[in-house]
Amino acid sequence: MPRRLLLLFLAVLALPAAAHAQSPAANAAQADGLLQKTLYKEGASGRYLMGGQWYFKADPTGNGSVSAFAQDPSTVGWKSVSVPNAWNTGDYSDASFAGGVGWYRKSFHLPSAQKALSWNVRFESVNYRTRVYLNGHLVGKNTGAYLPFEIRLPAGYLKRGGTNVLAVRVDSRRFPTDFPPSGLSTTGVPTGGWWNYGGILREVYLRKIDSIDFKEVSVLPDLPCATCDASLTYSATIRNYGDKAKKVKVSARLGAKTIALGSVALAPKASKKFTRKVGVKHPKTWSPTNPYLYTTSFTARSGDDTLETYYNRTGIRSIKVVDGHLMLNGKPLHFRGFGTHEDSLDKGFAIDDAQREQQIQWAREAGATLFRSHYPLHPYYYERLDELGMLAWTEVPVYSVKTKYLKQKLVRQLAARELANAVRTNINHPSIIVWSAGNELSARPGPVQGYYIKSAVKLAKSLDPTRPVGLAVAGYPSAGCQPEYDPLDVIGINEYFGWYSGPNGQIADQTTLGDYLDSVRQCYPKKAIVITETGAEANRSGPVEERGTYEFQSAFANYHYAVYASKPWLSGAIWWTLEEFAVKPGWEGGNPWPSPPLHQKGVITMTGQKKPAFTDIQRIYKGTVQWGP
Repeated sequence: MPRRLLLLFLAVLALPAAAHAQSPAANAAQADGLLQKTLYKEGASGRYLMGGQWYFKADPTGNGSVSAFAQDPSTVGWKSVSVPNAWNTGDYSDASFAGGVGWYRKSFHLPSAQKALSWNVRFESVNYRTRVYLNGHLVGKNTGAYLPFEIRLPAGYLKRGGTNVLAVRVDSRRFPTDFPPSGLSTTGVPTGGWWNYGGILREVYLRKIDSIDFKEVSVLPDLPCATCDASLTYSATIRNYGDKAKKVKVSARLGAKTIALGSVALAPKASKKFTRKVGVKHPKTWSPTNPYLYTTSFTARSGDDTLETYYNRTGIRSIKVVDGHLMLNGKPLHFRGFGTHEDSLDKGFAIDDAQREQQIQWAREAGATLFRSHYPLHPYYYERLDELGMLAWTEVPVYSVKTKYLKQKLVRQLAARELANAVRTNINHPSIIVWSAGNELSARPGPVQGYYIKSAVKLAKSLDPTRPVGLAVAGYPSAGCQPEYDPLDVIGINEYFGWYSGPNGQIADQTTLGDYLDSVRQCYPKKAIVITETGAEANRSGPVEERGTYEFQSAFANYHYAVYASKPWLSGAIWWTLEEFAVKPGWEGGNPWPSPPLHQKGVITMTGQKKPAFTDIQRIYKGTVQWGP
């Protein structure tokens, strides 16, 4: 090769390296484990996954000082961990379930040292009470789990060119007024709905903000009929985090088309909401058979500069209750699904996307079209359900809160706020067909629960008028008709006829199930009725009449789903659960030979083995027309 060509060739090879050269700050951040990537797609640009090395240290007394933990410069006594992390994974003791206090610490450099940039730290889920410190200074608090929260890192505390230390105090001890609540059994054993894993249970992001930030982004579809033209209502609030006024132009997308939302001269620290309704002729509708998704991302620009983008996808579909039935795009649903928990033997609650994907694929293999959970799932689930045409019943963990606590006005307000935050967080997923305000509150709701239901439904519909709101209730014949359920669109029945005996033995005989369901229909003829739970524990082979055997579980599934099939007005039925999970110390679940604390109604074990009932349910689900005609 001539020397001139050789030099030209070498110069061309050098171009990509120069184009992708990183600043010293970016290199330092990457060395700390900060990667410009996410574990799910929807959200603002500028997110850096805070991976790499974290440290954890238990605080046995729960009274450790800030100086002893947040300002501790050494690593002595600290355990090197990765985040997400459940510190009590595999510890199924009473003390583990009751909860405790632990500290996490992460050293990091900012990916950019530019003074004009603001930075937030985003936690996808921490259980349960959180205090966040930056370089020894308290910068924010949060209470709750299963929903994300963000905390701004004040510029005065940031070291833009040096090492920053993020310290997170996590208190997993719960109260009877929390969601889900704690409590004690008559023998003094801690109780609750599922295992109380402590820690930073989902991933953490560092988020860059170049003066303008998107808040409360939504794109809501309106499809009057299956063959009608549709409309999309775009809504986004922007905030100026900068110290100077900014002229901002906001636009969105509808596939390849640009939608102008407006311009504003935004003062420092000020916010502005943009809303626009856009018609869509001959829309490609989202459905289980054709889950078409439109890209509807948002962009904020100032002059020629793109300040922030918000990636978003939307499916155009309608979900309504018509004459007491859930209708998707005008066709009736008769879905079959599974309940699920984020839990594993090796990671506890802090599972990864590979395990989430495995659950989804198991459900698809069984012929299921819906997932239900007791709390908002990790966003990865909803994005995959969107893509696959599966459905979701999304619930908040307002689970078995005793009436004497729900009587407190603050508790009711916090419960309604929990539902509102779940709606705001997950509003753009077409897979979500019901917002559920809770699970198994008192089966005889009085004025207290009635007030909560009314306020929760009103708040959810003020944020999202396109979806029905439901509640899962314990199925007992003695409950009768309840006027407190009037605001609800959907009633979910948790029925275990023939497994548990119930108060005064009223559900011991499974042959009374059909008559009971007919009585529910008579009570609520205009509401959609869904079986939100059914199931029987199984952990061994044995006689079909012996509770806890695989044979009993299979027979139970066949009988109950045959009853459901005889009720064409039912909108769906859910087996509780797909996979086993940890419940609480001493859990028996009606099984004479239990394996506490494992809930073993799942048709897949925690080691990934399918029980015989999986095949029975698969045959039933695949033989059911779940949408239409």
